Amino acid sequence: MKKIYQIQLLLSIALFTGCDGETLEVVINTPSIQCGMCERNIEMGLSNVKGISASKVDLATKVTKVKYFKDRIDISKIEKEISNLGYQANDILADNIKYESLPACCKIGGMDKI
Repeated sequence: MKKIYQIQLLLSIALFTGCDGETLEVVINTPSIQCGMCERNIEMGLSNVKGISASKVDLATKVTKVKYFKDRIDISKIEKEISNLGYQANDILADNIKYESLPACCKIGGMDKI
């Protein structure tokens, strides 16, 4: 009887933790990314944003795929978060102050100077 109760409790916990809302995936153009450090900066930065469950930057295609909970965050806020990291996100330009603080390799044309 105790085992049945434990199993029911575990199933209930799994059910409730799995009901966090619907997740969506969006592909955001990030044309200003230049190197592996850009990848890391965006992925690490987005990992700290509430409502984002995962992100993956593709340096070759210069896009960032973001999985998020639609009831917690929207695309415009995700774009703003990327901008606040110093990178362009779709039509949202990079925050100038953050962009200037990026390492040279992360700036447009910066890889040519290394």
